[in-house]
Amino acid sequence: MIVQLDQIDLTYQSPDSQVEALRDVSFSLAQGEFVSLVGPSGCGKSTLLSVIAGLEQPSGGRALVDGEAVTGPSPKIGYMPQKDQLFPWRTIWANVTLGPELHRAGRKEGMERAKDLLDRYGLAEFAHKTPSQLSGGMRQRCALIRTLATDPKILLLDEPFSALDYQTRLSVSADIYAIIRQEGKTALLVTHDISESISLSDRIVVLSNRPATVRAIYDLAELRHLPPLERRDHPSFRHYFNAIWKELDTHG
Repeated sequence: MIVQLDQIDLTYQSPDSQVEALRDVSFSLAQGEFVSLVGPSGCGKSTLLSVIAGLEQPSGGRALVDGEAVTGPSPKIGYMPQKDQLFPWRTIWANVTLGPELHRAGRKEGMERAKDLLDRYGLAEFAHKTPSQLSGGMRQRCALIRTLATDPKILLLDEPFSALDYQTRLSVSADIYAIIRQEGKTALLVTHDISESISLSDRIVVLSNRPATVRAIYDLAELRHLPPLERRDHPSFRHYFNAIWKELDTHG
């Protein structure tokens, strides 16, 4: 397993009390797997991503990435937040090569990788544009290419489609899914959208209300051969949707 979470607990100090965010959270991701985290708003999904990314230290348990204990940020992990966070004063090329630019080791390879990704995913002609000249969907693809330019093994996606309108969201999520699959990356997606999680995932981990515990894990093996948009027409789609909705409604 490339990511292993073993009985993760996390309690933090708020201004007036201690807050238990995570309790006994355990699950794993295999190499090349796409897993979604769903749960009530504020339950600790993004906090769990921060633990895997090495940005938060758990109060108990352990997180392993590629067999090694997580003690801080790692080049093996790429993080894609809710907003694309492209710098408006930099060109698309300057944005997607920011990672290689900041890391001298592997800079040349990173620049070449960014150029190849822009070429392959239809954005090369926009390399000298600024973010304001691109659509929301194109900006999200640029944000993903920026993350991939440093060649991480694992992608942590924190609601990257939430700011997009419904139609754009469907199209962009399918594009991002295809890129991640083609690049052979392991991905963990945080989303509030049950339909989105079913459309994109190999498995879905359902978390309870805070403190987050694992309520259920759904294996979508029968849908894995289908692209995201086709999954929505599959007879099993409604079954999974209702099961996850009930789980959240009962234990949220």
